[in-house]
Amino acid sequence: MALTISITSGSPQPIYRQIEDCVRRAILSGKAQPGEPLPSVRALAEELVVNPNTVVRAYSELAAEGLVAAQPGRGYFLAERRQTLSLAERRRRLAEAAATFAREAGFLDFSTRELLAAVEAALTQPPKDSP
Repeated sequence: MALTISITSGSPQPIYRQIEDCVRRAILSGKAQPGEPLPSVRALAEELVVNPNTVVRAYSELAAEGLVAAQPGRGYFLAERRQTLSLAERRRRLAEAAATFAREAGFLDFSTRELLAAVEAALTQPPKDSP
């Protein structure tokens, strides 16, 4: 099954990050498996109507994290899952994600217990595809 990557126009999140997140979600949900090819840079750029450099940046970031591997002349493929980030970097990213969540969720007027339940549910349920 071909990996489907979509973005949301007008999102405050940069397009390359949206592409990265889409690939990450596919990996975490099990919809994408190691060895599976990613869409070619040119094809994805045309499909999303973005600059090819945007796709290259997303794929390069994913490669730096060890999530994808470039095979010269063949393209990018999902890599076997392995941890390439240091514990300190993983903790930094977790704190950043938690802070973003807390800022966004703070405006929804839920209790701490409700927010923690939502996080727990998100961790145990497969993510829903974004539009």
